[in-house]
Amino acid sequence: MSAQNRSRRRLGALVVTSSLVLTGVVAVAAAPAQAASSTVVITEVYGGGGNSGASYTNDFVELTNNSSAPVDLTGWSIQYAAAAGTSWANKITLSGSIAPGGVYVAQGASGGANGQPMPAPDATGTVNMSAASGKVALVNSVTSLACATGCATAPGVIDFVGYGAANDFETAAAPGLSNTTSATRKDPAKDADNNSSEFESANPSPKTLTSAPPAEDPIPAKIHEIQGAAHLSPLNGKLVRDVTGVVTARSGNGFWFQDTAPDDDPATSEGLFVFTSSAPNVTVGDEVSVQGTVAEFRPGGSGGSDNLTTTELTNPAVTIIRSGAAIPAPAIVGPGGRVPPSTVIDDDSNGDVETTGTFQPATDGLDFWESLEGMWLGIDKPQVTGPTSSFRELSVVPAGSGLRTVRGGILLQKNDSNPERVLLDDVLAPVPDAKTGDTLAGTVTGVLDYGFGNFKFLVTQTPTVVPGPLKREKTTPSSLLQVSVATFNVENLDPSDGAAKFDGLAQAVVHNLASPDIIGLEEVQDNDGATNSGTTAADVTLNTLAAAIRKAGGPKYAWRQIDPVDGKEGGEPGGNIRVAFMYRTDRPVKFVDRAGGGSTVGTTITTDRFGRPHLSSSPGRVDPANPAWEATRVPLAGEFTWLGQSLFVVVNHFSSKGGDDPLWGRVQPPVQSSAPKRHQQAQSVRTFVDQLLAKDRGANVVVLGDLNDFDFSRTTDILVGSGKTSLIDLPRTLPAKERYSYVFEGNSQILDQILMSRNLQPASSYDVVHMNAEFPDQISDHDPQVVRLIPLPSWYR
Repeated sequence: MSAQNRSRRRLGALVVTSSLVLTGVVAVAAAPAQAASSTVVITEVYGGGGNSGASYTNDFVELTNNSSAPVDLTGWSIQYAAAAGTSWANKITLSGSIAPGGVYVAQGASGGANGQPMPAPDATGTVNMSAASGKVALVNSVTSLACATGCATAPGVIDFVGYGAANDFETAAAPGLSNTTSATRKDPAKDADNNSSEFESANPSPKTLTSAPPAEDPIPAKIHEIQGAAHLSPLNGKLVRDVTGVVTARSGNGFWFQDTAPDDDPATSEGLFVFTSSAPNVTVGDEVSVQGTVAEFRPGGSGGSDNLTTTELTNPAVTIIRSGAAIPAPAIVGPGGRVPPSTVIDDDSNGDVETTGTFQPATDGLDFWESLEGMWLGIDKPQVTGPTSSFRELSVVPAGSGLRTVRGGILLQKNDSNPERVLLDDVLAPVPDAKTGDTLAGTVTGVLDYGFGNFKFLVTQTPTVVPGPLKREKTTPSSLLQVSVATFNVENLDPSDGAAKFDGLAQAVVHNLASPDIIGLEEVQDNDGATNSGTTAADVTLNTLAAAIRKAGGPKYAWRQIDPVDGKEGGEPGGNIRVAFMYRTDRPVKFVDRAGGGSTVGTTITTDRFGRPHLSSSPGRVDPANPAWEATRVPLAGEFTWLGQSLFVVVNHFSSKGGDDPLWGRVQPPVQSSAPKRHQQAQSVRTFVDQLLAKDRGANVVVLGDLNDFDFSRTTDILVGSGKTSLIDLPRTLPAKERYSYVFEGNSQILDQILMSRNLQPASSYDVVHMNAEFPDQISDHDPQVVRLIPLPSWYR
């Protein structure tokens, strides 16, 4: 199966009531098939689940009971082998019973996040079937078949289907299949033991058989009645008819349409998606009437089950009333139209927004965008707040939104996550490259969708970019008396990245950072990067960077680091990510080498005969045995001197926010499951700093790195500490509009930080060098930072 495709994010759980397992009914076991099965037969086989363009998220095999009594399937199995394979170990174990005329669906593996969600399965397993060719057997035991061919008549086989290029079948193989077709039995009530004549290639339709009980009568409905003033449709699961509107946009597996006679309630959307599973037979401007089942589709990615759902019609019957109808004027978002809330995403739930019963589009951003789901929208001259991502998504806001940064972004704050933002997405038309501070010309139009934890504005025409004035920043060089200390996340750097990556980083160090005296590096990988070879050394990586800096006209840098234990510190598998120091050899900064450090050896604080503190090993790892550092980069401490004065630097890379609830998910407020571990890590580093300052309260200390947390976070509070030994968090010293080093989904925010002991403040200057995070052509996704300071002797302090 193929990897996940982001073009239509369809992965989730659609609850459909099963009609086949009857409680209180005595089930009988079927006898093994001698010829055509008169009891349970295979009625559908689908192996494209989750693949690119897939109709459903999972592989499945559908069974039907054609006998007059319930059949107990407990102890049976569905077994699969490749088209020419001989191994039948790939199976799904069945349980429960199947009623007369009932349908039973066994769900297999998924190849990605694509396709209609499956009806509630009756059995699940990890069977991973080919989308094109294969062999499927229904067996009345869980013992794997041992046959190569002739399996259709092997003992215990109840029914058998070979499809495509299979080398075994009943009489002849069923047709070859694809990601959008299944082998479907033409008459579910008959079995003549001929796969070729009895099966056809058709649209997958689990639990939809001509022999199924008659469906409920459809009810007439308007789009706004289906959408309702809520996150879930009041008609969820209902069969509806006479749903009318004009087609506003179409994709490869469905279309959006909109009612031209809206109600007067802004809380109810007038747009709706119709899921056709393959290319729809409608065009934009068609006026249509649709009959289908109302469903709530929950897409995958960025939290999966924590995502909101989108309301849609499934298994549709579409009638074109006329073509060439006028498309409704787009509902304008922003000035002159519906203005989104300015600060609140959701403030009236403490849990699942789908069950709270409150829906306030005027005040809650989550509800505001939900009330526009599926609609044809426009934003006049939207302003870009973050660069076009590798997923071709572009964050924009209407004019006049939020607290803007000094360079045109929008600032993430403790009590303002910027509900004005929406991500333009390239599902229907290409999204252009743009940077923070750019503007898009005219009125940008599209339909509103949701996926990967965000509302998505699907543009139908590529917007025109009006470039803003943004340039990459360059910092001021330090003076002769100042030592400059920088932090720089170099984003999974290893030799396989190629010369362009190393040369770009070198240019940044030399020309944008003015060749700092000391650089704390994060995300340095081993010499063969993601190759999981057991290699942990990073000397080639660091030497290549040092050589690139010299090539760019910079000074000679030496480096220090400690190789981690293979596979123990998280990051890209095989990469053995770690932190490291680089320092200039042409300036009066010296690294104090002190042996004894190691991947599992913690450095401690010692004193010399004058009572001055030193590291027991330099470089040395900070508290590596602490469980807080499990699967995370262990901090590295280094002892330096500058003009004879000691300077202690600790470089960090705390745990990422991976696994946290999405900001725009159904759980509000979002649960930050990763935060407690960062709190523990901050406490570990703070304890180390306290031990150092206990020896000399005036010690020159700098703590820096990618903390993966905000300047207003509890993580930072712990690192800062309190009282006379508290550290100064330098991002907090900046004006609010300048506090950012990273842009995520259009929110400018601090993740990288530099903290220092209080005695260093009087002669210091600090700069976040904005040269990466706001631009689509990034050499790293983080902006580096640099502080220029003068270490002072203890007697002076």
